[in-house]
Amino acid sequence: MRKFNVLIVGGGSTWTPGLLKSICVRQKTFSINRLVMLDVNEERQKTIGEFAKILFKEEYPELDFSYTTNKEEAFTEDLDFVLVQMRTGGYSMREQDEKIPLSLGVIGQETCGPGGFAYGMRSIKDMVELVKDVRSKAKDAWILNYTNPAAIVADALQRIFPEDKKILNICDQPENLLRSYGRLLNMDTRDFDPVYFGLNHFGWFTNLYDQEGNDLLPKLRDMILESGFRPVDYEQRDKSWLETYAMVEQIVRDFPDYLPNTYLQYYLYPDKVLKKLNPEHTRANEVMEGREKRVFEECKRVIEVGTSKDSHVVHNDAHGEFILIVAESIAYNKGDNFVVILKNDGIIDNLPKDAMVEVAASLTANGPRPYAVGEIPTFHKGLIEGQFAYEKLTVEAYLEGSYQKALQALTLNRTIVSAGKAREVLDALIEANKDFWPELK
Repeated sequence: MRKFNVLIVGGGSTWTPGLLKSICVRQKTFSINRLVMLDVNEERQKTIGEFAKILFKEEYPELDFSYTTNKEEAFTEDLDFVLVQMRTGGYSMREQDEKIPLSLGVIGQETCGPGGFAYGMRSIKDMVELVKDVRSKAKDAWILNYTNPAAIVADALQRIFPEDKKILNICDQPENLLRSYGRLLNMDTRDFDPVYFGLNHFGWFTNLYDQEGNDLLPKLRDMILESGFRPVDYEQRDKSWLETYAMVEQIVRDFPDYLPNTYLQYYLYPDKVLKKLNPEHTRANEVMEGREKRVFEECKRVIEVGTSKDSHVVHNDAHGEFILIVAESIAYNKGDNFVVILKNDGIIDNLPKDAMVEVAASLTANGPRPYAVGEIPTFHKGLIEGQFAYEKLTVEAYLEGSYQKALQALTLNRTIVSAGKAREVLDALIEANKDFWPELK
């Protein structure tokens, strides 16, 4: 079996230990020769990196592993896969993304609404720089990107690198949903054949077939309406995530044709969701006080005792495993099916060709082969076109340094609607992001 050279960008992420554990678990199905972690935050990465050394010594001793803050060491000609999970501005800026809109009376969320706009405007620069850095050395490496907000990042990368066919933007939320369906049905997620359409964090499952071709969606819908919905890993989830999944029941009750992505709650029920959000204590605070604290305390404990044998910080979660099984399918030309983000180009007949849509596709060594969706209903088409216009204008606002297009983008977003409120929010976000955004004129 061929072995691959892999770079993880964003090695200091709280999600990295789960990814590292998945690398150990899947070493026989995705064999790695050399693994390097890169992060601009030396302190965070050192903690994760030293933990990784202990983990690999015990579970993957033949792996050549290192971590660095030096791009010259990280970007090499022999790279095969670059796994990206950056967060420009860190959790301190995420907190601003959530609290500034909330202080002005609109949804404050990491990837949706004005918070997603602010995050996207920060992410574009670093993602473009990353692609250029990779391509300066490794012309043929696959770049598998988790960096959020994936819809805005995907649109920007498609515009700037239209001929680069080895950039694949992915999101683990459809995978999380499939695994949650699997737990509900007591079935293996890999036995599902899903049909899905939409934009990232803005889509629907229309069918969910089993190995015999039976559509399980009607059964799932009835189960959700009867007993509610929880994430597959609900025992480890923070309270806000449990509330997010619980909203699926309401969405399905109002719009029963398809099963929704959980993020649709912010767009379909902004008034209801807004009432639940605490402007003083947002999900960013929940993460920093919860997962962030748990992960780094446990990594430090493992480093101190010198063994990961009894560690609870690493579990084979969807985030860590999903990006690896995507890489496996490409690396070994397996052609497995996944929900990924691709340029439309006729996949969905009645949406713009340049929209970056999230759909099911077979992943091969020669890239994704998407499954045609055909025409979608008027209701879903209308929602998607409005959201795509917001995303497109966000990217154009960044590329052109246009205040007008930024204002148009936020006015279109369903979490705001009011042009006056959009201007108020935009001006506050400009002030908070002056060290990250281009100047908007």
